[in-house]
Amino acid sequence: MTIAVLRPAGPDAGATRPIETEYRPHHAVDVRRTVVYQRHGGGDPTMVIAGDVIWRATRTPEGIATLAIRSTSPGVIRGAAWGPGAAWALAQLPALCGALDEPGDFDPSLHPLIAAAHHRNPGVRIGRTDLFFDSLASAIIEQKVTGMQAFAAWRCLVTWHGERAPGPTPRPMYAPPSIEAWRAVPSWSWHRAGLEPAQSRTIVEAARRGESIGRVFMSATDGEARDRVLISQRGIGAWTSAETRIRALGDPDAVSVGDFHLAHEVGYALTGERVDDDGMLELLAPWAGQRQRVIRLIEASGLREPRRGARLHPEDHRDR
Repeated sequence: MTIAVLRPAGPDAGATRPIETEYRPHHAVDVRRTVVYQRHGGGDPTMVIAGDVIWRATRTPEGIATLAIRSTSPGVIRGAAWGPGAAWALAQLPALCGALDEPGDFDPSLHPLIAAAHHRNPGVRIGRTDLFFDSLASAIIEQKVTGMQAFAAWRCLVTWHGERAPGPTPRPMYAPPSIEAWRAVPSWSWHRAGLEPAQSRTIVEAARRGESIGRVFMSATDGEARDRVLISQRGIGAWTSAETRIRALGDPDAVSVGDFHLAHEVGYALTGERVDDDGMLELLAPWAGQRQRVIRLIEASGLREPRRGARLHPEDHRDR
């Protein structure tokens, strides 16, 4: 991995021009598939795809930043960043693109579909944001609702309570709220965004201890320890913990047990039949330590279970 930070020239360049970097990974990277995994729906105010550029608004430990990512040639990824957190965002770019993702002894040959998907998609990597609370809050918002509901709620809350992203973004973008801002979201904002009281209460309670929980979670050495940190909090279960592990830390073994579709998709891909969560875990067991990688390759294969029955309509629990 090679990365060099190129700072803008001129006495006032930092005010309007970005800090830039060039990252040359030592392995193939599908930048779009790897980075866009962090997006929350097509209208996500924290991520916009404009042509061949991925724009990402983020709240770093050093302040908000806007990061623009583009593959300029094979093996070269360029990043440009604006805002007080620009240097942090550029330093984190390799991890976002999967630089810390180690396949280890992963064996795709254990199943022909996985072998074929791995061969056709050598650039599939598992990236990480290193931003605990953003990942936790978005996972809580996605609990027990349709993706459409969750993405709409995220869009509303980030736009209303986040911070306008700096730089020449292709449309107005917003960094997620700070932990303090999540804690201070008024009750009517949760209601207007369509979140259930249990979800909003879980986010607020987590935000009250957000920094301490985050320190313990990020320093934990394995998935079981991270799960124990989060599942001990009221309103957070195995699914939310796994989603947080995947997004914040790029955990290659995390499996979102309890997902409405995941077990069905894994079962159909590997056996041609639906399975439940226990069946999914049994099928993924040969790849212990790399189960999330198998799930990513199933997604990359394009194989999907045919939809059956009536479409699930979102419920609206707000008062009329």
